[in-house]
Amino acid sequence: MSRREGSLEDPQADSSVSLLPHLEAKIRQTHSLAHLLTKYAEQLLQEYVQHQGDPFGLPGFSPPRLPVAGLSAPAPSHAGLPLPERLRLDAAALAALPPLLDAVRRRQAELNPRAPRLLRHLEDAARQVRALGAALETVLAALGAAAHGPRPEPPATATATAATAAGVFPAKVLGLRVCGLYREWVSRTEGDLSQLVPGGPA
Repeated sequence: MSRREGSLEDPQADSSVSLLPHLEAKIRQTHSLAHLLTKYAEQLLQEYVQHQGDPFGLPGFSPPRLPVAGLSAPAPSHAGLPLPERLRLDAAALAALPPLLDAVRRRQAELNPRAPRLLRHLEDAARQVRALGAALETVLAALGAAAHGPRPEPPATATATAATAAGVFPAKVLGLRVCGLYREWVSRTEGDLSQLVPGGPA
């Protein structure tokens, strides 16, 4: 009887599928982690800004939106995609974030060596987003919606090299951008997973 676990009668269905108990628990756990990281990401972004000095944090300051190698913000069309495709995009973004956060932490260790709390939180963020990504991959696999083939390694070294070579201000702006993308993607992941949580939005 336990052999039924790990398969779904209709893996193509979204929130209407009758989820097995172990999968329901995994989805709830993953959604709870995404919810927690959304809060942590907001705190990290605020803390990052506090340690960058002027003009960061000043009213009206609008930093340039530097491109981040291997990661972009969620597209406006994201919400209109089928749920499995949205979750696959979430998983790809979560996979790209840890090396980017690590690169930001290394640069901040040079620029703000007396900010151990910020450095620790950047390290925690990279570890936590890896855990969220792994949990989401497990959910995708159980739903029969896992990405096909190995995912290429995100080119975080390009971002780290650019941050180092570009000077202090662009490096700070790039770090701000990465922290902002971290917040956007964990929040998007939380929202997408809420579609699967039993009793959540249809």
